[in-house]
Amino acid sequence: MAQRILVVDDDKSIVKVLVGYLEQSGYQTLAAYDGDSALHALRRERPDLILLDLMMPNRDGWEVTQIIRADKTLATTPIIMLTARIEDTDKIVGLELGADDYIPKPFNPREVVARVKALLRRVRLDQSPNAAPHVLVNGGLKLDLDQRSLTVDSQPVELTRTEFNLLEAFLSNPGFTLTRDDLLEKSMGYAYEGLGRALDTHIRNLRRKIEPDPDNPKYVQTVYGVGYRLAGDDR
Repeated sequence: MAQRILVVDDDKSIVKVLVGYLEQSGYQTLAAYDGDSALHALRRERPDLILLDLMMPNRDGWEVTQIIRADKTLATTPIIMLTARIEDTDKIVGLELGADDYIPKPFNPREVVARVKALLRRVRLDQSPNAAPHVLVNGGLKLDLDQRSLTVDSQPVELTRTEFNLLEAFLSNPGFTLTRDDLLEKSMGYAYEGLGRALDTHIRNLRRKIEPDPDNPKYVQTVYGVGYRLAGDDR
């Protein structure tokens, strides 16, 4: 069955273009033009992914994202934000609220389709069953790949999908420096120069959740000019 994409934007011409490109790529589409209708369609139709405009009437994209991530029945729905606002603070807020990706306007519709494909591919990999229980441990971190859960010093910690994938990459390669492109490929499914700021935001959010002192991290360490590494158990 074709995967379904909910396209949400108050500009109907943008919706029409994205719907056309997505359907040409084999996806089924749904459309909404404000935040309330988007939530109604999401709860009724349960699409596989949402393309969500930031600036909309009747709940903006930030509020819609907050509501989705707070609802256990909807929380895992992949979200790609679309917005004409390109300030770094806007991107950071969107990612901190739980958006999986962020595409500034104006955009190339083909790029949007490529990012949709990459995110859905990542979701499929996240949901694929493992042959046996698989738990990664480092210090006080315990990441259960089957349950997709994390405990830090035995306390449960909620992660976004991207944060989980980043931590899995680190825990699978303790002591090894991962380049920024490595981390983007592993966490988001693709890498290009414009995503560097998004990666830094995800790393900062991850540190806030797992580090005793995020400003002086003992787990995720910066390797200047290269990328990041997870300190080994022998630190």
